[in-house]
Amino acid sequence: MIDINLIRTNPELVKQNIRNKFQEHKLPLVDEVLALDEKKRALQTEGDSLRAARNTLSKQIGGLMKEKKLAEAEAVKAQVAQNAVRLAEIDKEQTEIEARFKVCMLSIPNIISKDVPLGKDDSQNVELQRFGEAVTPDFEIPYHVDILESFDGIDVESARRVSGQGFYYLTGDIARLHSAVLTYARDFMIDKGFTYVIPPYMIHGDVVSGVMSFEEMEGMMYKIEGEDLYLIGTSEHSMIGRFMGQTLDVNKLPLTLTSYSPCVRKEKGAHGIEERGIYRIHQFEKQEMIVVCTPEQSEEWYEKLWQYTVELFRSMDIPVRQLGCCSGDLADMKYKSCDVEAWSPRQQKYFEVGSCSNLTDAQARRLGIRYKDTDGKNKFVHTLNNTVVAPPRMLIAFVENHLQADGSLTIPEALRPYMGGKSVIVPQKK
Repeated sequence: MIDINLIRTNPELVKQNIRNKFQEHKLPLVDEVLALDEKKRALQTEGDSLRAARNTLSKQIGGLMKEKKLAEAEAVKAQVAQNAVRLAEIDKEQTEIEARFKVCMLSIPNIISKDVPLGKDDSQNVELQRFGEAVTPDFEIPYHVDILESFDGIDVESARRVSGQGFYYLTGDIARLHSAVLTYARDFMIDKGFTYVIPPYMIHGDVVSGVMSFEEMEGMMYKIEGEDLYLIGTSEHSMIGRFMGQTLDVNKLPLTLTSYSPCVRKEKGAHGIEERGIYRIHQFEKQEMIVVCTPEQSEEWYEKLWQYTVELFRSMDIPVRQLGCCSGDLADMKYKSCDVEAWSPRQQKYFEVGSCSNLTDAQARRLGIRYKDTDGKNKFVHTLNNTVVAPPRMLIAFVENHLQADGSLTIPEALRPYMGGKSVIVPQKK
């Protein structure tokens, strides 16, 4: 949600931002918000005037009654009653206008950064940097499920019978590798000074609407039937919701947090749940980074966050690149965002393994998260989030980049303490 004062003072800037995001269908919302805002303020002024008049008239009635001027007192009472009817009408009209005003405001996208490349969709995202040499071995890299199956490490067929498409069982060394990566990522972030948090895995609807747009919610969230509870698609949701309605101590900012959670997603409208693969699935686990800070700190933290992910992947000998997300690929609440993509030697291309976003004060405005500055003024915080690591996509990158010609997998030194000291794992079947 953007500042209404910005729409009042510079509606053309807001409209151009909508055009830059290729959402021309939302342009009428700006004029509608301005009209609703004007009507809201007019009704508020009228209501305040009527309430002030009610107090004055009530005093008059008492005085007239004391003076036995009953007819005049009845006339004033009639005026009070008439004003009460109009106040009731105003209250009803304000409620209706406020509801529509909120819907419109929640639908207008956040102002994007000037350095965000313009483009309609993810096909126009821009490569910014590469880290590590993208090596292609001189032997064939099998499909990732075939690699995992060679270790007797995955069972997709049983999961399909139990839960349907988009689920999986991980077993043995592969399950251990999955957990090892998450545990290593947790310790990696703790060593960076982040506080480790395990958040709730379900959140109320008002938190959902505070952390994401309507379109995202519809495409991602599973709702608990009969309850005001949604399963989280990322721990960012409950982590930011934790501060809803709070005024934070500026001396404790920035808050740097790293959270673990299972995540579940509908993947509605996505490119499709793979029949065998585990790239796009309904259930996964993730280690996340969250920063809550002042506006002056957010650009610096954005740069730090995505670089932490790069550092983590490079410590596991996986080549990656940073991809700047274009305007049309940004979710409505994002100021700027970039993806970290890992090299796939089998596909000869990079694929997404993490996403870093600066949402400026968009979530804070929706959720009422503020801080007092040094002058004692209330201001909205900025919020940022970034993926530390999200198996099983991480597993795909890992097995493809660490597969040896004999079918074994090398374990990088950073992960060995989490794998019982193993430097290699060998397939169970070939």
